[in-house]
Amino acid sequence: MQSTRPTSDPRNPLEVLVVGEAIMDIVVSAQGSVEHPGGSPTNVAYGLGRLGVETALLTSIGDDPRAAAIEQHLSGAGVTLLPGSRRPGRTATATATLADDGSAHYDFDIRWTLPGTAPATLPKILHTGSIATFLAPGAAAVKELLLQSHERCLVTYDPNIRPALLGSHAEARSIFEELVPLTDVVKLSDEDAQWLYPGVHLDDVPGHILGLGARLVAITAGSRGSVLATAQAHAVVPAVGSKVADTIGAGDSYMSALIHGLLHRGSEGLSASVLASLGRTAAKAAAITVRRAGANPPTLAELHMDLPEQEALVP
Repeated sequence: MQSTRPTSDPRNPLEVLVVGEAIMDIVVSAQGSVEHPGGSPTNVAYGLGRLGVETALLTSIGDDPRAAAIEQHLSGAGVTLLPGSRRPGRTATATATLADDGSAHYDFDIRWTLPGTAPATLPKILHTGSIATFLAPGAAAVKELLLQSHERCLVTYDPNIRPALLGSHAEARSIFEELVPLTDVVKLSDEDAQWLYPGVHLDDVPGHILGLGARLVAITAGSRGSVLATAQAHAVVPAVGSKVADTIGAGDSYMSALIHGLLHRGSEGLSASVLASLGRTAAKAAAITVRRAGANPPTLAELHMDLPEQEALVP
């Protein structure tokens, strides 16, 4: 990763830069298998593009047909793949085996490097997370980029814990807690929170992460809704049941919609009512996603449409 310190430029048309892995999801179900471009950061970038946000992705993909399919997928949402994101070799894969309830178990074939260079000027928001922030050697480059950027733009982070790809619990928690002070917004699922902090009541996790330096923490809990908290306010966003095709990409759609909301509000001075509004919109994006197969987030038009009452708000 180039070490030149990026600067903020109000003339920069790029609204969000996403940094992280792009992989091919191979979804295996009773009906057979199908491939979808994926990876949590890639899903977030794609979701932002579908919401009309000027977005670029800095990643590492190969020179095989799967890489071409990922690039075409991103382009379809208007997302720019930054130079340096292609490398020789095969593109990473994640095989998701679906259970009867739509939940997924993952097996990964991935190596993570980041040979590309960051843009010379920063966007309004930089987002990262998932495997990219934990897996060497690329994780060190991601951390360096956050060190260069966190005081110059809003930084959002979703650890999207994948235990099969992490080292020891202590090592993973240390990496997470070293990154939190370099971010403004941290979003994680209840499963992420419980894995990182076993034995800690879920209600106490936001306060701990805020104490590490984050300004806003969002925790999603599926059909139980989500919680958004700052040091001054918090909001509980209830969920209403939705017919589930699968849960792939639901959390990433929540993250995309949350970032979309923060583009217009920032992370300062968020009242409980504003947090609730952000959470409802993000939950609606996730609800739309779970109703269809794969990581298929809503467009801005879909996000503005009313859902049937009984099928709304599943984060």
